[in-house]
Amino acid sequence: MTGLEEQYLNMIKACQTVVRFNIPLRRDNGNLETITCYRAQHSTYKLPVKGGTRYSADIDLQEVEALASLMTFKLAIADVPFGGAKGGVKIDPRKYSQNEIERVTRKYTMELIKKGFIGAQVDCLGPDMGTNEQVMTWIKDTYVNVKGEQDINAEGCCTGKFISQGGIAGRAESTGLGVYYAVREMLGTQTFVDRCGLTQGIAGKTFVVQGFGAVGYWASKFIEKDGGIITTVIEYNSACHNPDGLDVEEIKAHMVKHGSLASFPGATESVGENPQQYLIKQADCMIPAAVEKSLHKGNAEQIQVKAIFEGANGPTTHAAEVIFQRRGIVCAPDMLVNGGGVTCSYFEWLKNLDHVAPGRLTKKYQVKSQARLLELMGFADKIGELQGADEIDIVYSGLEEIMTSACQENW
Repeated sequence: MTGLEEQYLNMIKACQTVVRFNIPLRRDNGNLETITCYRAQHSTYKLPVKGGTRYSADIDLQEVEALASLMTFKLAIADVPFGGAKGGVKIDPRKYSQNEIERVTRKYTMELIKKGFIGAQVDCLGPDMGTNEQVMTWIKDTYVNVKGEQDINAEGCCTGKFISQGGIAGRAESTGLGVYYAVREMLGTQTFVDRCGLTQGIAGKTFVVQGFGAVGYWASKFIEKDGGIITTVIEYNSACHNPDGLDVEEIKAHMVKHGSLASFPGATESVGENPQQYLIKQADCMIPAAVEKSLHKGNAEQIQVKAIFEGANGPTTHAAEVIFQRRGIVCAPDMLVNGGGVTCSYFEWLKNLDHVAPGRLTKKYQVKSQARLLELMGFADKIGELQGADEIDIVYSGLEEIMTSACQENW
């Protein structure tokens, strides 16, 4: 479709560098376990390369290479100057203690240091499925301990850290917020809603959300705040539905407390077994924000939504995409929609390189210049209400600008 010659396409498709290694883990009970780890760098045309670190029992070499390739294109679409990468450790973090995960993380980081696969100027790691702020902070801590004296920007070796450890405000919700900006932008575009057979705007639209982790929860929260109605929520072990809408905060609290949605009191119907059957509930839009290949040729004919916004990486298979196109369902791709996380990671990386929080140098200047303007206009009594932009304001506005521009350009 691009009209590029095959020789160049083959070069673009190929993953430049891949490393696979095994590390030993001494379990808390004294047993020794061998754990397989991966890191793939798809394109070093722009440096550093950037990509998530996934802790999953299903991870393999092909998946890491595919996700690294996807990252290159996602970064290009968002116009963020990184190459694509991806890495991971083949464990199910739910089956390991906090201490065991820390030992795995630090050993994984040490091996990446030895192989030259980590650093603010080479390869900047990020969070992904199964990893969080704590894991990213352990990675940073290990790297700084080894390389801190030689590398002034050692803190920029990874993103998604705790704010007190060099992280940035807004990173936790950034992917979900990016999904919301994409949904808002596309549903506000007349030609897009005409294609889907919907009306403009989020208000009053119903949503099916698959996966209620960081992406699904935050996207739902911002959509609900904008007047959208979340009618169905699907998790890996349960699902619930209410045609009049579910309360996002109540669902989150219930999931944290009980580990399941099966007994959620605010639902008209819920299920503990085979929750994926709830994907075929009727709604205006769907946000798949769980694992890849959730929408496939086995369920694509039954899907009853008009627009799909991919929050997860690769939730729609090619066979499903063909069916959706035939049925007139518009599917906004993951490469565009879930780019918010890596965009915010870019802001965090810049903060680590600048060694100063965004807005810190200009906040008071903004307030003073606005105050002077108000005085000239004769509104001196309003000066007390002025506030400069905080770090989180700058992150939100930067993310909104990048996501909305990317959506307009691609549509």
